Amino acid sequence: MQFTKNLLLALLCACSFHTYAQKPTSSLTGFIKNSSDEPLPGATIKLQSISLGAISDESGYFQLRNLKPGHYVVNISAIGYKSQVKQVDLREGQELTLKVALDDNQIDMQTVTVTGRSAVKESNRQAFNVTAIDAKKLYNTTLNLADALDRVAGVRVRESGGVGSNSNLSLNGFSGNHVRFFIDGVPMDNFGTSFQINNIPINIAERVEVYKGVVPVWLGSDALGGAINIITGDRYRNYIDVSYSYGSFNTHRSVINAAATSKSGLTFQLNAFQNYSDNDYKVKVDAADINTGAYAPGAIVRRFHDQYHNETLIANVGVVDKSYADKLLFGITLGQNYKEIQTGARMVSVFGGWNRRGNIVMPSLKYKKVNLVKGLDVTLNANYNLGTEQNIDTMNVRYDWFGNSKPNGSNGERARSLYKYKNNNGIATTMFNYRLGDHQSIALSDVFTTFNRKGSDALNPDVADNELPKKTQKNVLGLGYTYDVKDKWSASVFGKDVYQHNVIGNAAGSASTTKLGYGIAATYFLSPNIQIKSSYELTNRMPEAEEIFGDVENQEGNPNLKPEQSNNVNLGLSYTFNLNANNRFLLNANAIYRHSTNFIYNRLNNNQSKLVADNRDGVKTVGGDAEIRYSYKNWLSVGTTVTYQHLQNLQKYEPGYTGVSPLYKDQMPNIPYLFGNSDVSVSLRDIGKHGNNLNIGYNLLYVHAFYLYWPSRGDNKLDIPQQISHDVNVVYSINNGRYNVGVEARNLTNAYLYDNFSLQKPGRAFYLNLRYFINKINK
Repeated sequence: MQFTKNLLLALLCACSFHTYAQKPTSSLTGFIKNSSDEPLPGATIKLQSISLGAISDESGYFQLRNLKPGHYVVNISAIGYKSQVKQVDLREGQELTLKVALDDNQIDMQTVTVTGRSAVKESNRQAFNVTAIDAKKLYNTTLNLADALDRVAGVRVRESGGVGSNSNLSLNGFSGNHVRFFIDGVPMDNFGTSFQINNIPINIAERVEVYKGVVPVWLGSDALGGAINIITGDRYRNYIDVSYSYGSFNTHRSVINAAATSKSGLTFQLNAFQNYSDNDYKVKVDAADINTGAYAPGAIVRRFHDQYHNETLIANVGVVDKSYADKLLFGITLGQNYKEIQTGARMVSVFGGWNRRGNIVMPSLKYKKVNLVKGLDVTLNANYNLGTEQNIDTMNVRYDWFGNSKPNGSNGERARSLYKYKNNNGIATTMFNYRLGDHQSIALSDVFTTFNRKGSDALNPDVADNELPKKTQKNVLGLGYTYDVKDKWSASVFGKDVYQHNVIGNAAGSASTTKLGYGIAATYFLSPNIQIKSSYELTNRMPEAEEIFGDVENQEGNPNLKPEQSNNVNLGLSYTFNLNANNRFLLNANAIYRHSTNFIYNRLNNNQSKLVADNRDGVKTVGGDAEIRYSYKNWLSVGTTVTYQHLQNLQKYEPGYTGVSPLYKDQMPNIPYLFGNSDVSVSLRDIGKHGNNLNIGYNLLYVHAFYLYWPSRGDNKLDIPQQISHDVNVVYSINNGRYNVGVEARNLTNAYLYDNFSLQKPGRAFYLNLRYFINKINK
């Protein structure tokens, strides 16, 4: 921690020096459009004299910052368009905006080599096994981040119910805390219940990167099985993006994203969103009347105690494009949530009064500077969550699925409580990247996290466990080296040192652990359109605070958890080809191998009312995923993903068994092993009027039946049945996307959908979405 403080002090001194030593720089920005006045993404903008360039984004926008005053020759080119050359003169401190329209170039597209790529395509070309999602294409839907991730090959997002329910992302067989979440490279470990992937709207992100297995050192993580990096971006400096949706189960969602940036570089950014739902959908359960005892197997009942709402605001103020900082932002995240709890870990437990509420109060600091000194890029982030959580279980009654209740002792519905607590968790991250030349770079990262739960219970003031210390601190130090020959080959080697110190109860419960990991990732381009990649990592993961101490809801703590370790191997192939100028194909295929020791997984506790994390001696995973996509011109896209994963238990001896356990080499239960998605989208331009577009989309989700319990237990095993879900959406955009109206239908056939321990998800649902977007520069 002292290292981070000293580093921050040194950085501030350096910033002060640069403030006085450097003159104001200039900027060149602009918009590239085609002859039809439509934005042109992927155009290449190059400055001849200094070999500096940029790629236009999805709106055709580009920016070149920190330029010296003077005369420049600008080359603008794009595949299938005639190039243009512009000459500009930049004054000191000037921001010049170009507007360029490129004319079509009638040539044979099969002979063209693609040079301009979007940020999403560049992410996918890394040596790591990574898939990037272009979130902007989903802005006119009601999807949250979890919904979008659920459509990625190798990913399965499992939820325990409707809006605001607990979610668990599975990535090539690893799930829960095996997979780490980041927002702009900052770990989300301390964001609390008000800010989770299944209550964050997709509009918050510009793109989402999914790292499978091997995680790059600059993310600074002890992830065992992969990482999700949500990139918010800052493509629009002055804009307003507002959306509202209403749908089934009295569901309301609102999103406001806005930013204002002055010519002097002063910037203000705002993201605000809310979710509300009664979640009163029907479920099929075996129910019994609590008063009469009448048993009704397979009864259709409506959930009656599952309301959820959350409200979150993220505000940042600071400066951009300064000589001492490309970005320096001071921010605050404020949020609150309320969640009624309908069931336990299984639907046999039903509640009617138990609820939880929480809030987030999190100040933050973000700093980034490219070329702080020549070749050195520096990124600093820090935040601390001051928010509180409360568990409210005060009704001494017992409920059934028909909404009936009767008095039941004096211990609440599960455990009478008004426990209110703070997790006092903070994060500080530091990242240095030094370019040794055109091809080589060295990266050094450090991530420090702290957790210290403190709370009290007004109804149980004498419970000793509430007063015992529950602390954990973790530090992940990473060092990596990369050699990159752009569009030919690239290789990275790295090492990670992971340290954790836990205090559980009294001083005798204090313990420290250190683990060392390492890895390598490489890629080679057989041709501009064929890429092969491979990666390996020996990775370690320390138990998380909620696994050690519990979550005060459906997760029971286990202070005896051991760190887990895994050998991860990935092989990948990407191939794109065109039959002609109109018919394009994309093929991605990945193979995975994982061998984990002390594998942490969730099982039911002894009375099957809660989940509890536990270690297994070993788990082996073999599998793969593939995606194939076809597009015709710019109006039709068809794609399919499929994932297979076999997780095998390697624990030879089990408590309660003599000799070799019958579960040895069994398939791990309650984990889907075969699933996939298919989608079709049609984009029709200039419908009704020039600039008005109609988009029609369809998505199919398939999950093969899988085991709920260990397969070797014969008749005792229960299957979670095969699931197929159909979603349809229609979006009409007016005035080049300024006004948007969307209609969605989810689970169109009203199929029974299950995830965690057979907890049923919502049936058929319909939603209406309205969105308004304006970008000042476009006006």
